[in-house]
Amino acid sequence: MNVSKYCADPQKQGTRGSDADSDEGLRRKKKKGPSRVLTVSFLLIIVALVAIGVVVIVPMLNKSARHTAIIKVPRNATEKQVEDSVAKYLGSDYAEDLHQAMIIAGGRSLMRHGAYKIEEGMTPMEGARVLTHGGQTGIRVTLQNERDKASLARKFAAKLDVPADSLLAALNDAEFLKKCDTDPDYVMIIFLADTYEFYWTVSAQEIVRKMRNVYDSFWTPQRLERAEQLHLSPRQIAVLASIVDEETNQAAEKGTIGRLYINRLQKGMKLQADPTVKYAIGDFGIKRVTNEMTRYDSPFNTYMYEGLPPGPIRTTSAATIDAILSSRPHDYLYMCAKEDFSGSHNFAVTYEEHLQNARRYQAALDKAGIK
Repeated sequence: MNVSKYCADPQKQGTRGSDADSDEGLRRKKKKGPSRVLTVSFLLIIVALVAIGVVVIVPMLNKSARHTAIIKVPRNATEKQVEDSVAKYLGSDYAEDLHQAMIIAGGRSLMRHGAYKIEEGMTPMEGARVLTHGGQTGIRVTLQNERDKASLARKFAAKLDVPADSLLAALNDAEFLKKCDTDPDYVMIIFLADTYEFYWTVSAQEIVRKMRNVYDSFWTPQRLERAEQLHLSPRQIAVLASIVDEETNQAAEKGTIGRLYINRLQKGMKLQADPTVKYAIGDFGIKRVTNEMTRYDSPFNTYMYEGLPPGPIRTTSAATIDAILSSRPHDYLYMCAKEDFSGSHNFAVTYEEHLQNARRYQAALDKAGIK
């Protein structure tokens, strides 16, 4: 019998058993080591993300726009251009946070050409959503005393993303205007003085089409009937209104002046309207129309040619057209500005009475040194 195998020293056996247990523990520790490292790393990542969230995301949710602003995004705009535009109206801090929100939302790939309204109180995150997913806001354009197509085009170009030369080209495009039931000579009559809303990205052709629709809507059956009773077409009424608007700013006189010119037309008399002379010469700053000026050869000069001029001499308003359509009949054939320079007029039935009014006015001009 092998004593060494079966009669081993119990103390040594215990030592060997203890060593085995120790080796197993080491192996277990080695296995647990990497797992703990990964756990710690994961926790650090979570902490870092939370920190980023606090630093980056939280301001996007807590900060708010100090006031309402319309942000215009040009065609093919860069992210920097958009950020600068936001900073101009809402401050650089707000713009930076909105820019970060834009990046999270998709950045440049989601930027759209147009004008967008960021309302007061909106967070940068909400503002970014407006720029990337919101609808365009309307831009208001107010038309008043536009005396030619060039100034009309400049008015729109100053408010919208449409070049003035592009709109001017459309206003002179006979083929296009024919489809809009107008022409280059008369297109200005469809631009009634008022305030209108357009998308900032509207095209020149879309502007003309919209104004044509507005003008057509204005001419209701009742207005068409009144024009027919005056033996004038809507186009002729609009041209007449453009002259009346240049004659006076006094709303109470516009119907009277319109009816006076209608009286002259019906009698076959020349209108002899001073504003048409100024338009023909191209100088509305003229203070005193002289006899020499009235001989200026132009189809717009109603001292030279009978009837209405071949087009409006400016934009007009619905109010002036209505004043003419609803004017009460009278027998006046002449008028002259009052000598008190109030902007009102003296009206006359006879030429002799008119001459008396004219002499008083001319004397007032001489006294004031107006030539």
